[in-house]
Amino acid sequence: MTFHIINLGCKVNAYEAKVMSDLLINAGYIKGSIDNADIYIVNTCFVTNVAEHKSLQMIRKVIRKDHKLVIVCGCLSQMKAAEVLNLGADIVLGNKDKTKIIDYIDNYKNKISKIYDLSNTSFENMQLNNFDKTRAFVKIQDGCNNFCSYCIIPYTRGNIRSKKKEDVIKEITNLVNYGHKEIVLTGIHTGSYNDLGYDFASLLEDIVKINNLKRLRISSIEITEINDRVIDIIKNNDILVNHMHIPLQSGSDTILNLMNRKYDITYFINKINKLRSIRPNISITTDVIVGFPYETDELFNETIDNIKKIKFSKIHVFPYSIREGTKASLMDNQIKEEVKKERVRKLLDLSKELEIEYINKFIGKIIEFIPETYKDGYLYGHTSNYLSIKTLGNKDLLNKVIEVKIIQIDYPYCVSNICQNAVDLK
Repeated sequence: MTFHIINLGCKVNAYEAKVMSDLLINAGYIKGSIDNADIYIVNTCFVTNVAEHKSLQMIRKVIRKDHKLVIVCGCLSQMKAAEVLNLGADIVLGNKDKTKIIDYIDNYKNKISKIYDLSNTSFENMQLNNFDKTRAFVKIQDGCNNFCSYCIIPYTRGNIRSKKKEDVIKEITNLVNYGHKEIVLTGIHTGSYNDLGYDFASLLEDIVKINNLKRLRISSIEITEINDRVIDIIKNNDILVNHMHIPLQSGSDTILNLMNRKYDITYFINKINKLRSIRPNISITTDVIVGFPYETDELFNETIDNIKKIKFSKIHVFPYSIREGTKASLMDNQIKEEVKKERVRKLLDLSKELEIEYINKFIGKIIEFIPETYKDGYLYGHTSNYLSIKTLGNKDLLNKVIEVKIIQIDYPYCVSNICQNAVDLK
């Protein structure tokens, strides 16, 4: 039988989709396409109204196709299992039992809806040996206990729980031995990792010792979790890349307080300055929500001013999305959609301006990158500090560590030339 997985949402979902795909292939199932498969699996997202709409749209799309089985899992089905079942799905799972996908398929007789209470559950162990890419994701934890007032994730993903340290090390070692040059640590609240007192900093200390690991990237980390031990590891280990994604969410203390974030803007800026004191050229990207309840023009301008002070190299901008069941959904002073759209536009313009300013620092510089894709004579990939590189080259260089000289910007790419005798063929 053939299968096709449609994945929506975050890096954790991408990792879990790959796990399900590997399980199916190992059990003898064959990859199909969006247009032709016996089994469709939709791994859904629920973080915003847009994500919910896309997930529902995709479920309806595959249900209309000629199929034997439609399985829906992920955050949408965790919250709205009955609605998904009524749409016509055959098997509805939430954010547990994705590793049991074969059992559900093999034992299917009648419609199934299996949703667990995730407020007190253990980590569902998953392992990958190959991610089919230069960059491999490794899920080290699940869940979030922060309960930011805008966020539905603690309800869709449940309590914080972590993969056993030996399982993390084993998985990364296997991926590196398979040929992956870069590992990306992912989770719902990645920096909260803790295996019976063995914390995130301890995990980083052990990962950087793995033989032949070229790069270690953290998908996202809260500013409050970049403690002195983490900073010391970053300072003393080149394996940790020159890039960190640290969510700001707002540059206004008033809004940060309403969001139930665990820091103020002064704390954030001081910690960024500490990072830059050990890594002057580090790329720091961020997430910002605009149009949160009570965000006046004055408070939004505070966010703009503080972003300019911090000088992020890129900003992922999201209009505030009401999620039923969160504290923010009950707040007064909800912001009009047209105001949100205008604020999104302003921040995206600022993001591009800051990104180009950051990239310009590297014009004429020689820098390492790992080609990930090849198209029409060009190699494409990323540097340690996540610059997007485009260079003429041979596809035999894919997944090799090579040096290039950046010559100009063709936004969003840095057009580069390969340096002679700078190819690592290991």
